Amino acid sequence: MAVKDKFEIKVGEKPIIIKTTNWTEQASGSCLVQCGETEILVTAVLSPFTREGMDYFPLTVEYEERFYAAGKIFGSRFMKRESRPTDEAVLNARMIDRAIRPLFPKDFKKEVQVVVTCLSWDGENDPDILGMVGASFALSISNIPWNGPLGAIRVSRVNGEWMFNPSYNHKKGSDMDLTLSAIERDGEILINMIEMGAKEVSEKDVLQAYEVAKKELKKIIDVQIQAVKKIGKTKDEFMPAVESDIDNEIKGFLGDKLEKAVTDAPNQEKNLGTTETLKQEIIKYLEERHPGEGKEKQVLAFVEREIESIIIKNIIEKDHRPDGRKSTEIRPLSCEVGVLPRTHGSGVFYRGLTRVLSILTLGGPGDQQTLEGMEIVGKKRFLHHYNFPPFSSGETAPMRGPKRREIGHGALVEKALLPVIPDPEKFPYTIRIVSEVVSSNGSTSQASVCASTIALMDAGVPIKEPVAGISIGLAKDEKSGKYKVLTDIQGPEDHFGDMDFKVAGTKNGITAIQMDVKIDGIDKKIIEEALDRAKDARLKILDIIKKEIPEPRKSLSPYAPKIFILTINPAKIGEVVGPKGSVINKIIEECSVTIDIEDTGLVFITGQDETGVEKAVNWIKGIVREVQAGEVFQGKVVKIMDFGAFVEILPGTDGLVHISKFVPYQLKSVKDIVKEGDTIPVKVMSVDELGRINLSAIDAGFKPKEPKKGFFEKK
Repeated sequence: MAVKDKFEIKVGEKPIIIKTTNWTEQASGSCLVQCGETEILVTAVLSPFTREGMDYFPLTVEYEERFYAAGKIFGSRFMKRESRPTDEAVLNARMIDRAIRPLFPKDFKKEVQVVVTCLSWDGENDPDILGMVGASFALSISNIPWNGPLGAIRVSRVNGEWMFNPSYNHKKGSDMDLTLSAIERDGEILINMIEMGAKEVSEKDVLQAYEVAKKELKKIIDVQIQAVKKIGKTKDEFMPAVESDIDNEIKGFLGDKLEKAVTDAPNQEKNLGTTETLKQEIIKYLEERHPGEGKEKQVLAFVEREIESIIIKNIIEKDHRPDGRKSTEIRPLSCEVGVLPRTHGSGVFYRGLTRVLSILTLGGPGDQQTLEGMEIVGKKRFLHHYNFPPFSSGETAPMRGPKRREIGHGALVEKALLPVIPDPEKFPYTIRIVSEVVSSNGSTSQASVCASTIALMDAGVPIKEPVAGISIGLAKDEKSGKYKVLTDIQGPEDHFGDMDFKVAGTKNGITAIQMDVKIDGIDKKIIEEALDRAKDARLKILDIIKKEIPEPRKSLSPYAPKIFILTINPAKIGEVVGPKGSVINKIIEECSVTIDIEDTGLVFITGQDETGVEKAVNWIKGIVREVQAGEVFQGKVVKIMDFGAFVEILPGTDGLVHISKFVPYQLKSVKDIVKEGDTIPVKVMSVDELGRINLSAIDAGFKPKEPKKGFFEKK
């Protein structure tokens, strides 16, 4: 490898090294980024073709995990190569996308692809932050039009101390895991992306984390500015999405029709339907004026731009939102509990036209999800899945499994709820919640947080506190700098507005944040106002939920499985399992249960029938019980030998009654006095060093039936 250029930044206590090499000569921009022994390759490629008539920028970000990076060979016996990305890879790709997307020019419509490939992973340094920094660097030095660079950092707080880009172990012990990306404008650090999971932290804590991170973010930005000056390519030029002549033609044709359609629309949700009619009128007009020239492809870009301008202007100047609300108002709220008869828990949350149905299912420890990825190997006992069917927004579309957005929203809700989920020692169930968006008009992820909380309490899961979420928006005039923060954004405000700031938490504090912007970034003042608005709204929503269901139900659904936890001596695990699993399989079959045993000696017995669970518990207790000399049992004769009989005193535990220990007389044969299947009293006389149990029937008061003459002889 020939290193062309090398740049180094010290973030916190760790150096980050960025290199350009001769490996990827045909990419528009590329780099290697390293921290410790974790190293990633980032490439950015610009397509030569413009995709006209699109209402979005055609950017794709791929995050590629490679098992070789961790020195592992994963997969089944039949498939050893990486296939579809893991959820973790999808979430990393989405996070990078959310950070870099707002910094592309609005009129730019050439396809761009950014690929982040993890080449080496040391098990200590997370590659996701390196991927974000690398994506910024590759785009900055390339010929791709982009208004970066940006800095990216992870901030954690461990035992009250702030840490930057912490190790995995430090992250586990932190009460806040905050990822920030930011740009610099006029000497000020502006945040353009936030991703956070936390254990009920305060709004003040979030602002403090932002303050301590600013210096480190500036370092990362500055080194990229230096790199651009040294090796940056000239940026490509591009045509505006709407030609100036066509822009004037459309404006002349429309007059004030579009502004009236937006401003004078009825004060209700999803009220911009009139604009669709105007689009068709403009297209027809341009086809007549410019036949065969394809000028009508510019209509969508024109209308999108003008509607955005009108909505922002109305909000800032008149405090008039598309549905008539003031900037601080929340749409009507309500909820329902226990709406489905056979599920273990269910709830519906309503916020205006946004409605989400969440359904909860309880399972045993054996139902946990097994994770097998480059970074994560283990099991997961709390799962949240989010579905967004096309009918929820009144549309038709193919349904081919979860898309990236659905995976991302599902993970966000999971992150918001995880801090309140009870520990497995207190509640050993595997918990799966599925949120079905049945009607959508903005912020369905935060409605899913609320509906999932209701489902948890309906199921009787002893959560620490109810969780609620809200999305805060922004309308900002970039020229004047004037803005308004919006509580509870709906569809048009999400689409045409400048920010989506989602905040979830309990009455005690924040558990999750996800923020994206469509402008360059936001300052501390906007962040602070958004957090305050989110807290006020969150507390109002929690009041609505608590009126419907004040606390988790005291008992589980009768259809939920029953679980009993047993702690045994780890040395006894082998006895419970038995040779080749013979003992445990017999218990499972006869009791209709599932049994999960951990190395620590924790045993989880799960079944639908309480009687079967109880039988299995007693069986295992019998196997692992430490029998003491002097104890008396009613035992079952299980095998007769010439020298005595084996008697089962506990399930799976038997001892020997010698022929001389049945009666005070000499027996010719044990079969003359007992038979297999008989229940007789026995006393434990001793337990030897090999665990063999010696029993006596005489000392337990065993009295056989009157024998026939000659049955025994006196000693």
